[in-house]
Amino acid sequence: MALFMGILGLLVLVVCICTALLRWNEMKYSKKSLPPGTMGWPIFGETTEFLKQGPNFMKNQRARYGSFFKSHILGCPTVVSMDPELNRYILMNEAKGLVPGYPQSMLDILGKCNISAVHGSTHKQMRGALLALISPTVIREQLLPKIDELMRAFVGNWENKVINIQEKTKEMAFLSSLKQIARAESSSVAQEFMPEFFKLVLGTLSLPIDLPGTNYRRGFQARKNILRILGQLIEERRDSEESHKDMLGFLMRKDDSNRYKLSDNEIIDQIITILYSGYETVSTTSMMAVKYLHDHPRVLEELRKEHMAIRERKRPEDPIEWNDLKLMKFTRAVIFETSRLATIVNGVLRKTTQEMELNGFVIPKDWRIYVYTREINYDPCLYPDPLAFNPWRWMDKSLESQSYFLIFGGGTRQCPGKELGIAEISTFLHYFVTRYRWEEVGGEKLMKFPRVEAPKGLHIRVSSY
Repeated sequence: MALFMGILGLLVLVVCICTALLRWNEMKYSKKSLPPGTMGWPIFGETTEFLKQGPNFMKNQRARYGSFFKSHILGCPTVVSMDPELNRYILMNEAKGLVPGYPQSMLDILGKCNISAVHGSTHKQMRGALLALISPTVIREQLLPKIDELMRAFVGNWENKVINIQEKTKEMAFLSSLKQIARAESSSVAQEFMPEFFKLVLGTLSLPIDLPGTNYRRGFQARKNILRILGQLIEERRDSEESHKDMLGFLMRKDDSNRYKLSDNEIIDQIITILYSGYETVSTTSMMAVKYLHDHPRVLEELRKEHMAIRERKRPEDPIEWNDLKLMKFTRAVIFETSRLATIVNGVLRKTTQEMELNGFVIPKDWRIYVYTREINYDPCLYPDPLAFNPWRWMDKSLESQSYFLIFGGGTRQCPGKELGIAEISTFLHYFVTRYRWEEVGGEKLMKFPRVEAPKGLHIRVSSY
């Protein structure tokens, strides 16, 4: 009996302490000028609920507090905006103190020179250097031949096999970017580089708690290993004095052909940026396109018809060229519809550099603003029958120019690698659908938040078309 009473007393004490901590944290952020909302636990905030419940967490908070509310997620007090007009204002007004505000874990792991972390003149310099690497001319003349070579070989031996398309598209996206960055060394460094890069990716969306076994610790350690690999690669190139026609070669040039002179640290962070930004969108969109095409035979038939028409005008060994990409109008529509329906990107983070008023509330300096764009993708006023996979809706080109089109970000921060990513996915789909048919094996469950993924993989049985 005494033991029972002791345990009961301990439980009551724990409940009282938890209640006091929650109340203290709410009182800390209870200024009338702040938007409504809840802040959760000290330090941890509502990160667990946010990551576990995802869209349902957002919907519940919106039902209680409206489309502009406060929370504490990923280690920082945050205002969530779900208002399309306000979101557009936030994304278009970096000069007024609304700069990128990515989680501390992402800044630590991707680097302080990452294009997503810098603003002002530094951002202009880094963005200029990046755009010079992936301009339409560079894609057409330098990158597309490398992409075609890799995709053709990568899908070349899948016949009569059961493959995990999730793992294959991850590998494909990584190798494609690595080949564009450092073509000569891509084969030799890939085996060491790839597992470290995958750990880095997982660490970017985690609480910045540096303890053994955490994704943050693993991601930060992976960054150190990647810095070593890339630093060694730069030194070897500098010692050899050979010229290389790839992204790393361009970034390392010190002559007049390179307007954007970067330090070694800036070069390395730029390389990590290119790998990271292209990897997740390209790999996940490719995987989900395969999934949706399997589930919608009529769409697959139309896509295959487009690619077969291109293939019939070529010899078997002829590569995909720039003019072929321009003919892939339905393929582009499939990519956009896949990105919309799967919601590969849920939103964009900004940070206030000064106290400011938004939507009638005062937002303190250094608070993050989460421009949550996910719900826009399912707005029936913008996309009739929004839960249907209907690529034909994107054949109306005006959809790409609408103010609510935020699949690739918005404002001055729209993804600079948009067209390169579309070229990679289009080329992958070309060789996949013209060579193979496939069926799903196992019916594994898909998760849609915080990342789109199949926890147990997405397995397909591939056969010749």
